[in-house]
Amino acid sequence: MQKPTPRPEVYESYWKFAAERQHVFESRVMGKPWPWTQNRILRQYKFCNVYRAADRVSQYLIRNIIYSDENVEEDDLLFQIVAFRFFSNIATWESVRDILGHSPRLCDLESGAFEKALALTQQHNKNLYTGAFILCATNAYGRPLKYQNHIELFRDMFLKSNLASRILLAKSLKGLYETLHTFPLMGDFMSYQIAIDLNYSPLVNYSENDFTQPGPGAIRGIKKVFLDLGDLTPQEAIMWMVEHQQDEFDRLGLEFHGLWGRPIHAIDAQNLFCEIDKYCRVAFPELLSSRSRIKTQYTPTNKPLTLFFPPKWGINEKMGKATAGGRLLLSQGILEFES
Repeated sequence: MQKPTPRPEVYESYWKFAAERQHVFESRVMGKPWPWTQNRILRQYKFCNVYRAADRVSQYLIRNIIYSDENVEEDDLLFQIVAFRFFSNIATWESVRDILGHSPRLCDLESGAFEKALALTQQHNKNLYTGAFILCATNAYGRPLKYQNHIELFRDMFLKSNLASRILLAKSLKGLYETLHTFPLMGDFMSYQIAIDLNYSPLVNYSENDFTQPGPGAIRGIKKVFLDLGDLTPQEAIMWMVEHQQDEFDRLGLEFHGLWGRPIHAIDAQNLFCEIDKYCRVAFPELLSSRSRIKTQYTPTNKPLTLFFPPKWGINEKMGKATAGGRLLLSQGILEFES
């Protein structure tokens, strides 16, 4: 097999970015004062965490929906996971929940109460969606508004096609992805993202390294990191990074502890390619692509981090440690820093 050919400076930047971005995350968790890095690009612009599960929206999904104190049926939980990721907007979700008096359930989808709650939410906040994902906005179900077509998609999935049972019968992460991918409006990237979200839950349990699907940002990043992929597909290039991570951190003399010992998995390596694509727009502007600038400036915050990860990962038990800058509280498995 012909190995991939890295673009040396950018390839090394991938690993340096990963180590430094994780260092920023760890510094913030420990309550150290800003700035958490001397890297001018990381100080100026907003980048996602190395670990997808540590980002704000994923943390909300994991803590406040998947492992909330609200007692819901399995089918309702699976619906909530899928619906939340489509909007990826915490304010939208909390508005709908406040209107309904509880997190949306399949009975609310069937009765029309969920759609009415979204319509009321849109009246007060026109942007139901986040800008994190570019969603297919076609009227595949014949309705005039994007959110209405997504409502029909949810009805198709859960009320007509029994998606909840099919999710639980999937034999692998790829099988789960393929099940989701059969529906209209479910492109490659969105199917993969929702498969990962479902896999956070106690109802689905596959290795995140079983399968990956690069999105457009990751493809751009792969093209910048490598001069040539050799015999590898983009998916295999992501897995190649997963397999070689420790060797590369060691070779470059980089300190990387992972997420309380959890190494980078395929979804994280995929996301890192998206972030290095953004990083290169400033660090290596000569590498032209369809995107030429980083849109979001970084605004530091002293707001405490509240962290919780899928219990099956065994991370939550490792997080409750005293630190020099304050203390880390572990209450009911949830880590919160207080300065």
